[in-house]
Amino acid sequence: MGKKGQKPTLGFKPAAVTKRLLAVLTARGRDVLVKRYGLGERPERMTLEAIGQIYGITRERVRQIENYSMSTIGKSEQYEKEQQAFDDLEELIHSLGVIVPEDEFLSTVSKDESTRNHIHFLLVVGSPFVRCKEDEHFTHRWHVNADMAHKVEDALERLYESLSDDELIPEGELIRAFLEHLKDVSEHYRDEEILRRWLGLTKKIDRNPLGEWGRVSSQNVRLRGVRDYAYLVIREHGSPMHFSEVARKIEELFNRRAHVATTHNELIKDSRFILVGRGLYALSEWGYIKGVVKDVIRAVLKKYGPLSRDEIIEKVLKERYIKENTIVVNLQDAETFKRTSDGKYALV
Repeated sequence: MGKKGQKPTLGFKPAAVTKRLLAVLTARGRDVLVKRYGLGERPERMTLEAIGQIYGITRERVRQIENYSMSTIGKSEQYEKEQQAFDDLEELIHSLGVIVPEDEFLSTVSKDESTRNHIHFLLVVGSPFVRCKEDEHFTHRWHVNADMAHKVEDALERLYESLSDDELIPEGELIRAFLEHLKDVSEHYRDEEILRRWLGLTKKIDRNPLGEWGRVSSQNVRLRGVRDYAYLVIREHGSPMHFSEVARKIEELFNRRAHVATTHNELIKDSRFILVGRGLYALSEWGYIKGVVKDVIRAVLKKYGPLSRDEIIEKVLKERYIKENTIVVNLQDAETFKRTSDGKYALV
């Protein structure tokens, strides 16, 4: 099976096992399964309709032949003789977490498409294996224990509900939160590698290009344009950035072309960003006061009451990367600000 951290391996040759199992069928039954599951020289899988056209029969008749052939294999003596192969496959799925995403499991076991098809066929024909079809919550998956599968899926649902719409959290923090919902799962499966594999089951939580996790519905996870990439760039930087630097970082981090002018225009139109200086943008979530310099002065005076010129300058410079004289000039607006008897500034 392979040691922990190593690529999982099987103790049998999947193609050899399927060949022996297919040998118990009629020529047509064998050919239908070979075409249906891509078990021949070419790994392409054919639809029921395409196979029906070859034989001049309906797709429903092809389905009947497929089901009968599968049943025949399951009842055959050869199936019993191949039990060790099914046991090995079941043990492998147990070692990977009992419930596994189909595509990830097959690609983990083999990079060869033909071999993956043979393994998939053995999963379908083998009695210990249960396939759950993809739905709005989860991807295609296989399990060998229904109770365990239910616990994992329930924990993933509760993990999703615990996340806010646009929240982003590091992988380590997400795994710790996931573990909080898996208290009934044995210690053997509370392994980071298995937990990451289980996270691959859900279609509602995913990583963004910087490895941060959140709801798939969030524009911070499934990025759709320059402004979404810009958000991640500024967020990772942790302080205001010039739009030209944002564009350069988008190209550097994501290998995505970002024109400087386009980046500037996108930042202006998105409420997630605030212009805090000449070409400098910060994130709204950082708490910067919105608006032009006059709006910032107005907000400061509304919050603190009358202030001296130096006090106003000090507080406004925490909100905007500008020259002190720009603040002084704005204070001269007599329709908005007035001088008090003690020389301080207040709102009109």
